[in-house]
Amino acid sequence: MKRISTLLMAAALAVPACSGDGGGGGTGDDVVNPPCGDEWDCELETREYDYNAALRIAALRLTGDLPSMVEINEISATSDLAVQKTLYEARVGDYIGRSTFTRQMFYFWRDTFKMGDTPALDTAPALAAQLTESNGSYMALLTQATGNCPTYDDVTNVFTPGECTGTGPQAGVLGNPNVMQHFFSNFAFCCVKWVQETFDCVKFPAEIGFDPKEVGGASPYTGAWPFESIAGTATGGKVDFRDVSAVICAHCHQTINHIAPLFANYDNMGVYQNQISVPTPLDGAPLAVLADYLPPGETTAWRYQVPVADIPALGVAMSADADVAKCGVARIWNWALGKTDIVDTLQEVPLEVIQPQVDAFVANGHKLKDLVRSVYTSDDFTKF
Repeated sequence: MKRISTLLMAAALAVPACSGDGGGGGTGDDVVNPPCGDEWDCELETREYDYNAALRIAALRLTGDLPSMVEINEISATSDLAVQKTLYEARVGDYIGRSTFTRQMFYFWRDTFKMGDTPALDTAPALAAQLTESNGSYMALLTQATGNCPTYDDVTNVFTPGECTGTGPQAGVLGNPNVMQHFFSNFAFCCVKWVQETFDCVKFPAEIGFDPKEVGGASPYTGAWPFESIAGTATGGKVDFRDVSAVICAHCHQTINHIAPLFANYDNMGVYQNQISVPTPLDGAPLAVLADYLPPGETTAWRYQVPVADIPALGVAMSADADVAKCGVARIWNWALGKTDIVDTLQEVPLEVIQPQVDAFVANGHKLKDLVRSVYTSDDFTKF
């Protein structure tokens, strides 16, 4: 089975394909300066198109079933690669037009969002699957103002429109009451972690600065935000997010504390309240207040110098972030290649591999079904 990372690992354990060792007819200089770039490029260049192998993987991912003998034979019947490519790409188009594709995407988004397996938690995955099936914009997951809580029946393959309950601000899956309830936690930090890792594909700390600052810790503070931009006991906060006694907490909390207040009004049932409704992890679990996150004068933000006043503004800022688009493409790639979660297992897709899809994704208005098609018909998917 094709896996780019597997090929690269194999190359590390074997003699490079274009080295001059043995009877290859090369010179010693070929080893130091291989004609195809480096040893990894050499290994990748040994791959060949195999549309039948790609068809089996694509069918399983996109429909949940193996290809039929008719589908296999239509490609096997010719040795002309150009004809095979045309037939294969047409079959991928057929697969993503089937009802089974919608079901597969619903399962994919349910896993991606880590929302479990109950109807009560399925409105966010249903929205994502609906947008994929209709070739909607990926960024609608962060900006759509209405119709954000549909339901999906994976037996009948029917979406039922639905509005999210409650009076909270709506922006795609941000503020979805099922998400807010599922990831309810002290300080709303679990909601922030979910947003960050799901849509940026990176664990905290999310922002690195270029001007290290000594703050009394064992090592300098290297965040993008000023160290004093988050609250601590010195500013009246109940928790010292400026602590440097063991690790420099501000490396993560510089970003976390500027996002978390946006989600802090959702209570443990996912219902939006008119005041902060998340507890602190202190004795008696007192409710948090804004001063626990930020000192006076600081405002909520997505990133340093990207202020946002509420959840809809957060969605707009995220949708304009190039890293969010890259993350969306990378997640589709990992799914296509059978990899595990990018964040949990650090199975990251090299940007140089997905850059053509990222560029096309952005230029095409972040259309989800088109992204899936481009990944499954790319050279890196069809070469083995």
